[in-house]
Amino acid sequence: MSQTPGETTERTTTERTTTASHTPPDAERLRRWRMVLGADSADSTGRALTGQDAAMDSALNALYGGGGGKKPNGRGTGGRSAGLGASAPSVARWLGDIRTYFPSSVVQVMQRDAIDRLGLATLLLEPEMLEAVEPDVHLVGTLLSLNKAMPETTKETARAVVRKVVEDLEARLESRTRTTLTGALDRSARISRPRHRDIDWDRTIRANLKNYLTLPAPDTATTAETTGTAETTGTATTGTVVPERLIGYGRSSRSAKKDIVLCVDQSGSMAASVVHASVFGAVLASMRTLSTRLVVFDTAVVDLTDQLDDPVDVLFGCQLGGGTDINRALAYCQSRITRPADTVVVLISDLYEGGIRDEMLKRVAAMKASGVQFVTLLALSDEGAPAYDHEHAAALGALGAPAFACTPDLFPDVMAAAIEKRPLPIPDKEHQP
Repeated sequence: MSQTPGETTERTTTERTTTASHTPPDAERLRRWRMVLGADSADSTGRALTGQDAAMDSALNALYGGGGGKKPNGRGTGGRSAGLGASAPSVARWLGDIRTYFPSSVVQVMQRDAIDRLGLATLLLEPEMLEAVEPDVHLVGTLLSLNKAMPETTKETARAVVRKVVEDLEARLESRTRTTLTGALDRSARISRPRHRDIDWDRTIRANLKNYLTLPAPDTATTAETTGTAETTGTATTGTVVPERLIGYGRSSRSAKKDIVLCVDQSGSMAASVVHASVFGAVLASMRTLSTRLVVFDTAVVDLTDQLDDPVDVLFGCQLGGGTDINRALAYCQSRITRPADTVVVLISDLYEGGIRDEMLKRVAAMKASGVQFVTLLALSDEGAPAYDHEHAAALGALGAPAFACTPDLFPDVMAAAIEKRPLPIPDKEHQP
């Protein structure tokens, strides 16, 4: 009976746990040291690995064995025999092994290390390799950097890998993004001088209860004489709320309440940010109350707004790598702004400017002076702040556009604050430039 990879991994983990529970403490300690140190460095442990421990050690040794074997170009490096070589079948088998013995989070790290340490990126151009890998954001970045060199036979498989990652991100991020921004848009649309038919009476009364005035009741005797009816004697009071402040919402409109411009640096170091930005761009574009534009740039500027209905098309429209001209990208974005007071511009870049620095800063200052809400993100990823130009970040902060790294989970809150023109929820603010 065949088993799924998940069942195989669960069985393997269970067997290792069972074995460890019956291993004397000293022997288990030696076993762990042997696994950590590797074969050549662990002779002094006197511990021989068998079964699945030996298979795990072999998979680790192939990647972290220290420069042995052959590099992908076929040249030997001497020393130990570790390495994956340039053979796609052997790499595919290794990928299958690590998915069997390690959890998904570890597999993704090992794949990334294999690409970086052993130069295996070119092997990802082969369909059988792509079918064997564990999809993640960093793998998508690698595929995008290889996009132009990718043969047609591989592109459909690559698109399937990218689509799986995009769909996983959308499932994780879309609901909260919509909920957070819809609330922010409703609050930002509230007006203090509504037309009579647009007044929200419940909110208006609650807001003006402090203005309640007590009024004396009409004199009962006078009322009886005038009307000829008998009234009981006594006094009564009545009151009224003086609506000093009216609260209401603008009349519903098919036009967008806010314009969002995502301006994304597509240099190689920003790969994860490009992936997340494309997903958020698609989510924002699907909200009718927002008008969303996505612009990517290196030394050239490309407007991908027309492709926002499918973030996979957006990603394959990017070309990671190359130089950076932030000033040119901001000039393009500035030329597309028609409603400054209702516009949020989000620049996602590590701020290493290859263009005209002073002009870049002048453009940011001009946009802010016109009423644009300007947000600078050094990264939009889970990895935290990347290397970035501290001088440019400090200059933008002085203009009222503080630069900080943002996780995908925080991004909806950042956008909500920008839409409502509130202070941005900057993480670890004391550590920001």
